[in-house]
Amino acid sequence: MISWISGDLIEIWQTNQKFFILINCQGLGYEIQILESCFLKLKTDEISNKHITLWVKHVKKEDSDLLFGFTSRYQKDFFTEILNIRGIGSQIGMGILNKFSISEIIEAINTQNKKLICSVPGIGQKMTERIILELKNKFKKDILINEQKHKDEFLNMNTEINKILDDLDLTLQSLNYKNKEIKSILPIIINETESLTKEEKNISFEYLLKLAMNYLDNQSSNIVR
Repeated sequence: MISWISGDLIEIWQTNQKFFILINCQGLGYEIQILESCFLKLKTDEISNKHITLWVKHVKKEDSDLLFGFTSRYQKDFFTEILNIRGIGSQIGMGILNKFSISEIIEAINTQNKKLICSVPGIGQKMTERIILELKNKFKKDILINEQKHKDEFLNMNTEINKILDDLDLTLQSLNYKNKEIKSILPIIINETESLTKEEKNISFEYLLKLAMNYLDNQSSNIVR
């Protein structure tokens, strides 16, 4: 089971209404379908040597294994929930998230706005009613706030934080931590910053270095035990 992936962006492309990226993670190339909003953001950026982290939903089929990537865990959790509804496949799930934000979808479910949900290609009246019935009690109001707060958070990180993460990687290497260990904890460090308040978002290099070293040292002590 793959929960998230962190690696270097190699290529992005579009096939019809599907959007893909290729990520190099420790020498392996992972082809991942992403949302249009993520694709457009990456398309406008310089992708050379860009390191990104995505939350991943692994969908196994009889003849294939598919990976779907999201910039927040709220997108991934919603995608997972909607796949549990009978008759909804991965492409319809991606189509919903391509057309609307999670907050818009949940608002439509709570207000039984069938017209909005039906506007997604592949979703008819009966499927709309099924979505409303099965999801109306699944999501609390706080997810609306959190989804908006963390929407595309990693890709929208400002240049200063990206620079800090690059410096953090180099510093940990200079302290003789293994590259594999460093790569494994960087996504954890990023996730830790999600819970910070707006005032705490002014993250210092020293703070993240201390946090990373604590994680790495705890990992080492657990291995020794």
